[in-house]
Amino acid sequence: GVMTIRGCAYAGSKGVVWGPVKDMVHISHGPVGCGQYSWSQRRNYYVGTTGIDTFVTMQFTSDFQEKDIVFGGDKKLERIIDEIEELFPLNKGMSVQSECPIGLIGDDTEAVSRNKAKEHEKTIVPVRCEGFRGVSQSLGHHIANDAIRDWVFEKKDAEFEAGPYDVNVIGDYNIGGDAWASRILLEEMGLRVVGNWSGDATLAEIERAPKAKLNLIHCYRSMNYICRHMEEKYGIAW
Repeated sequence: GVMTIRGCAYAGSKGVVWGPVKDMVHISHGPVGCGQYSWSQRRNYYVGTTGIDTFVTMQFTSDFQEKDIVFGGDKKLERIIDEIEELFPLNKGMSVQSECPIGLIGDDTEAVSRNKAKEHEKTIVPVRCEGFRGVSQSLGHHIANDAIRDWVFEKKDAEFEAGPYDVNVIGDYNIGGDAWASRILLEEMGLRVVGNWSGDATLAEIERAPKAKLNLIHCYRSMNYICRHMEEKYGIAW
């Protein structure tokens, strides 16, 4: 990856789309440098107790060493997921954010995620956001959106009663609390904000998104992909 403030595909996925989802643990899978780089780069404000029901400012990394490059990191990833589940049992799920070496050595993060999701009965999302896939954040946004489409939507029955004025606010990362302000204004207009992506967001908000009537996009570049998908598949305008 290109280690600058506006980095690579990994930075776009971990730092922008997935990182602010507060009740999931996001694993930086690879050497420690990228994980450290992503830690608190953006101030995605959230409500909750860190380490209990929110994990945004915590850093989880598989800390790849040379032997992991040689022998592969699948077993290490399995062990990490088990450890996280033991130490932080209230997490609602995990994402595996792949760094460059993961794609280069061909680790099967999808198989590990699928098996561990079944074992722990949790949502575990592998995200193929290796930095070399794109030297800007933008491709990482797209890859992260596709991971939501493939690994979150329609995987669980969302316990949610839809209403006629339900909207999602898409592409607002609550950098400075702006998502909270938007929500107040929209709800005073008579709309019900059923999901905010992804500042101060929960996994449940993402799962129930296809039940909304309208998607309101704040940051077009990062989240237009998933809105196009929801329009095509569920008929939700944006």
